[in-house]
Amino acid sequence: MELGIRNKNVLIVGASKGIGRGIAVGFAEENANIVAVARTKELMIDVKEECLSRGASSFEYVIADIMEIDTKEFAKSLLDKYGVFDIVVHNVGGSLISRDPLGGADEWNYALKFNAVASIDMNSVLIPPMIEKGWGRVIQISSISAVMLRGNPLYASAKAFLNSYVTTVGRALAPQGIVLSAVEPGAVAFEGSYWDKFIKEGHPRVDDFLRHHQAINRFGTPKEIADVVLFMASELCSFMPGAIIPVDGANM
Repeated sequence: MELGIRNKNVLIVGASKGIGRGIAVGFAEENANIVAVARTKELMIDVKEECLSRGASSFEYVIADIMEIDTKEFAKSLLDKYGVFDIVVHNVGGSLISRDPLGGADEWNYALKFNAVASIDMNSVLIPPMIEKGWGRVIQISSISAVMLRGNPLYASAKAFLNSYVTTVGRALAPQGIVLSAVEPGAVAFEGSYWDKFIKEGHPRVDDFLRHHQAINRFGTPKEIADVVLFMASELCSFMPGAIIPVDGANM
């Protein structure tokens, strides 16, 4: 299947490990030009080496922490240095934040910025040049927590906010050739992930979780998420603006 990604200019925010690394490798195998953003230089050096060996037409990385910078100015600097991106993937956020449902505005605002608003702020800069040329793909990595509303309430609420953004803004951008979408991973296991330690320990909570919450009875892999991201970055998803796609092993 020809995805039409070869030599496209791709920005991946959050590409150093796990799902983000899997996405970067997927684009490399499609011979894309990749600019990756992450916090840890040592990890990005390793990702760059793998992506170039897998076929990336080019690979550059920028070391930055989106929680510590002006995200709009950062997006402008990326455009100035690398030009207009055809495809943007925001693999940002996480549930390792406050879990206090009665937390104050600072805690809720942090969760919202980390899981949604930082990428939305970047999109305000990155999407207009796509509109000018009449083509673009923006994929947000959401979470099945946005639908199940289980676990950390701040995380689930922030991802639900992100999904609302994708649906409403995706509709607004649809006539202009831009496909804004979200992919909702379920429980994914990889080196250093939340579940990795419990799997290695043989912890009983693993079997309990799989039995009660994963109809497929296993965890997902970064590649399984990346494959859907690649489709949503391709020429083939033109009739899917605002789509929110669960990739979750039939989460229950």
